[in-house]
Amino acid sequence: MPDRGGGPTGPRIRVGRPSRGVRTLLMTLGVLTVLGMVFTMFAGFWTDWLWYRSVDYSSVFTTTLWTKIGLFFVFGLLMALAVGFNIWLAHRMRPPLSAMSMEQQNLDRYRMGIAPYKKWLLLGITALLGLIAGASASGQWRTWLMWVNGVPFGQKDPQFKLDVAFYAFDLPWYRFLLGFGFAATILSLIAAALTHYLYGGLRITSPGARATAAATGHLSVLLGVFVALKAVAYWLDRYGLAVKSSDFKATDNWTGLRYVDANAYLPAKTILFCIAVICALLFFATLWRRTWQLPVIGFGLMVLSAILIGGLYPAIVQKFQVQPNEQAKEAPYVEKNLKATREAYGIANAQVDEYPGTSQTKDKTKLRDQVSETASIRIMDPNVVSPTFQQLQQIRNYYAFPTNLDVDRYPDPKSGKEQDTVIGLRELNLNGIPKRNWINDHFRYTHGYGAVAAKGTSADDGRPVFTESDLPSKGDLGTYEQRVYYGERTTTYSIVGGPQKEIDYSDDSGEKTTSYKGDSGVNLANPINRAAYAAAFSEPQILYSGAIGEGSRILYNRTPKERVEAVAPWLTIDGDAYPAVVDGQIQWIVDAYTTTNGYPYASRTTLGDTTADSLTATNDNRAVVAQENRVNYIRNSVKATVDAYSGEVKLYQWDTQDPVLKTWMKAFPDTVEPRSEISSGLMDHLRYPQDLFKVQRELLTRYHVKDATTFLSGSEVWQVPDDPTNKTGDAVPPYYQSMKMPDQKEQAFSLTTTFTPNGRDNLSAFMAVDAEAGSEGYGKIRVLKLPTSTTAAGPKQVQSQFNSEQDIAESIRLLRGGDSEVEYGNLLAVPLDGGLLYVEPVYVRGGGLKYPLLRKVLVTYGGQTAFEDTLEQALDKVFGAEAPATEPPPGADEGTQPPPKSDNPTVQEALNDAQDAFEAGQKALQKNDWEAYGQAQKDLEDALRRAEKAQSGDGGGGSGTSGSSPRPDPSPSPSS
Repeated sequence: MPDRGGGPTGPRIRVGRPSRGVRTLLMTLGVLTVLGMVFTMFAGFWTDWLWYRSVDYSSVFTTTLWTKIGLFFVFGLLMALAVGFNIWLAHRMRPPLSAMSMEQQNLDRYRMGIAPYKKWLLLGITALLGLIAGASASGQWRTWLMWVNGVPFGQKDPQFKLDVAFYAFDLPWYRFLLGFGFAATILSLIAAALTHYLYGGLRITSPGARATAAATGHLSVLLGVFVALKAVAYWLDRYGLAVKSSDFKATDNWTGLRYVDANAYLPAKTILFCIAVICALLFFATLWRRTWQLPVIGFGLMVLSAILIGGLYPAIVQKFQVQPNEQAKEAPYVEKNLKATREAYGIANAQVDEYPGTSQTKDKTKLRDQVSETASIRIMDPNVVSPTFQQLQQIRNYYAFPTNLDVDRYPDPKSGKEQDTVIGLRELNLNGIPKRNWINDHFRYTHGYGAVAAKGTSADDGRPVFTESDLPSKGDLGTYEQRVYYGERTTTYSIVGGPQKEIDYSDDSGEKTTSYKGDSGVNLANPINRAAYAAAFSEPQILYSGAIGEGSRILYNRTPKERVEAVAPWLTIDGDAYPAVVDGQIQWIVDAYTTTNGYPYASRTTLGDTTADSLTATNDNRAVVAQENRVNYIRNSVKATVDAYSGEVKLYQWDTQDPVLKTWMKAFPDTVEPRSEISSGLMDHLRYPQDLFKVQRELLTRYHVKDATTFLSGSEVWQVPDDPTNKTGDAVPPYYQSMKMPDQKEQAFSLTTTFTPNGRDNLSAFMAVDAEAGSEGYGKIRVLKLPTSTTAAGPKQVQSQFNSEQDIAESIRLLRGGDSEVEYGNLLAVPLDGGLLYVEPVYVRGGGLKYPLLRKVLVTYGGQTAFEDTLEQALDKVFGAEAPATEPPPGADEGTQPPPKSDNPTVQEALNDAQDAFEAGQKALQKNDWEAYGQAQKDLEDALRRAEKAQSGDGGGGSGTSGSSPRPDPSPSPSS
């Protein structure tokens, strides 16, 4: 070939082929790379299978896997066949000769270029589209299983009279099929059009007919299929109106038909369905007429009808019929929404009672004795005292407690009565290990140890009154397995049971070691398993470490939430798991929900937004449930447990009537145990879940009303107040406490919250639910609605009242003296005699202490406020109760009179302070609390100096004291 570049040619360089050794090396590296990728994929699959088998939920793994595989191959194959068949058909229908035009001459080059590879190109295109379609379809495994196993709800929607199961289980699957049909048709249409164009069946610039008869017929049929699917879409849209979300001034999450939907959109969808069917038939008719004139006209009319009938007409109805008389037009549909929403969220039976908001008893002193009967007021806030547990009961740095503790009920061994108890587990804290390395992190330090519990209603010198403490833990909880291998803070893997001993705990005699004896985890004795986990965890040491041997087992997925989510991926998990000592074992109790967003007429809510509050914003162990999950039906259908030692997961059917749970139990048989299998010991610790309560209280801000007129007016809209005890600006969390509502005869373990009017801070309602599982009233929601004419103080106003009281503000300022910090505990509200009693513990952290101590209690009722050292003192002051008499009544026996006091009250006060400081120092010595002991010595020295100064100011010889008395030693030794 001649040189056409016009320039000089340089020397030719011969590039030799790589040597045989280099080729062999490259080939070997390529094969090893492929094998590595394949083994990595296999490792992920194999380790998942081993884990599910280890927890006895292998059926969940296999059912999910085979469902995904089946959907992948079925829909992938359908897509590949649909597109491949239309490409093949278009190629087969190509004209025998192409017109000699510039357009066709240009296309000849492409036809010649792909001619040798036509089969491979066809296979490649169809395989790629099949893979994409199959992967998309496999993600619909939940939709498929719910459709196949759907159970009737036994309730019908008010518009179409269809069972709710049609909307919850059937309609989502039909919509998926419709979407898949649209995708397959559009891709087939594009592929066929390109093939016809490439081989001359379609022409753009060539003279003569623009399309051959074969191409016209082929593409017309595909367009007819598309329009037919559009007709099906119009028909399904009619039913979709019952679960359609829309903004409505009464609520932002409205679901269901409104007036314009029932009277404009619904008939419009029916008309458009008929037009689409006719248009599809016109497209199919081109097989005989060989012209697109009528189909194109029909398609244009369908588009125009969609604009006029489906868009303009409803807008006219809304503008000229609905807006002038909206309440009357919308009222029947609002009634349906009210009923459906209350039923879907389990608030249909919520009891709303009028409540005066002010005390009905004039003599407040008579109410003092009623307080203890009405509520066991919890002054230990589980969201504040975790650092106190940490400092007093951590014992070793490699243990830690969660950021916020939990509230449960345990019997008092003396009285036998249930008492509110703050409880937390001493879990493993890897950051506290003296020396971090792979062996220590994963072999030596593998578990926490013991539960720590304290009375919720008592304090001892500001500290919790522990009912279970020390290491090993001992107290009122009895004997139980204390090792905690599974917990909220346990997020890394451990290898246990092998030749390497584990650290149990340490005491004065040294380290105590153990070796895991449970059946949990996966056995690593098999070299294939070790290699798989080495690849899956990117830890090559697992493959060759000598610390792994016979009996070694790897534990992972160790948080309760992770384990329950893994074995029941169809459940929505509550954000807060809590521990309980049950039948000699520590069990994590996890509440789980079944949900759907297909309940007709029920308004939707976003779970992540609804369940967020001031605790989820600040605490790392309280997760937000299902952040983006929008639902309009929810049930606490499952109670799950995770054994803290063995990791065993059990699912119990709690809501025996829930059709969603029944559907999943058909899909995954033998995974959920019947409710009758719940032991009495476990039943004592089950409680009403917080996240469900948050969802229900959010809905009740609007749906506590039952008539459409009030709902539409918005005059009775409430809001959940912000937490006044911190500055996060998030909603106040609900609180567990034992109390009784006005219609209850005795206290019940309850979950409570307050409401304020929308945009205002005064109290509008108080809500409580009986949270004690197994009780007759469990789940009963009671709402005390205050009259709109009253101005009962809400949480924010109560907090402001506390802060604005001059004496209280001065006391808080003194508490903040130096480097001390004041922390406000939970602001508890208790209905009492028509009014609301507010109680708030106040903690102080400072003076060298790293943890908060309860120093004051704020109480307010009926406009009276107290800020005292103890709850009893504060209640006495608020209700005007008389303090115990300090002098004997007239005529009392002289021998029973108390010893004489100093005539100088200043000296006596100082001496009393000195005695208190001395006793505080002795308590600190017993607890080895040297910081508290040092503070007590300072207080003692200060009191003695004040006593001396007061004595000398009395002329050196005040009554009852000797002017020559020696000066007391201001610095007593610890032994004094």
